[in-house]
Amino acid sequence: MRANNFTGADLPKLMEFLHRRGVRGYVTLNTLVFENELADAEKYLRTMISAGVDAVVVQDAGICRPDPPALARFPIHASTQMTITSAAGVEFARELGCCLVVLARECSIKEIEKISREPRAESREPVQPSTLDPRPSTLPLEVFIHGALCIAYSGQCLTSEALGGRSANRGECAQACRMPYELVSDGKLVPLGDRKYLLSPQDLAGLEVLSELIRAGVASLKIEGRLNHRSTSPTSRGFTGRR
Repeated sequence: MRANNFTGADLPKLMEFLHRRGVRGYVTLNTLVFENELADAEKYLRTMISAGVDAVVVQDAGICRPDPPALARFPIHASTQMTITSAAGVEFARELGCCLVVLARECSIKEIEKISREPRAESREPVQPSTLDPRPSTLPLEVFIHGALCIAYSGQCLTSEALGGRSANRGECAQACRMPYELVSDGKLVPLGDRKYLLSPQDLAGLEVLSELIRAGVASLKIEGRLNHRSTSPTSRGFTGRR
């Protein structure tokens, strides 16, 4: 919410710019959607389609069942905030209509390899092949190699909302895990020296294991930017240090 985001009116020109250079453009509808917002969500999807967006990245499973059917043919990527950590989760996303899964950031390389190698279970409602159906029989996997590694599972955090009324799942995260804390044990303050950022797992740094990720079956990589490069507040300290 604090970002200077592009608008729906900007999308056609932006997509033209990308496609002219052979680049695909995806848009995130990456938040929980309340029932009274479904009509607005459909409008956003229609705006994306008319602008030539190549796919939408979603968190809320309800967005994967759009109506009318014309919207259902729009390629959908399952966001890391769906918290998919298993082959069963990938199959669930496929049955929802997704054509790519961004795995939860907590998955280890061994877990990613297991997910990519595990045979797909037979769906109870097999998808019939169609030229209009974007769903393959198995889904390509995408992983983050850079960006914030949230203290909660793939961003499913309630701390910001509980402490300050700002929902991390509604674009308002106050990044409580990036703040300095004191440690008290048995009523006594524990000396920490300069180690004040007790909840910050710092950033992912996947470059050194890139070849391992490829061997594990990863099809594409995600590099996160968001507001990191703009942050000048003290709460960002401990956020960019080496692991």
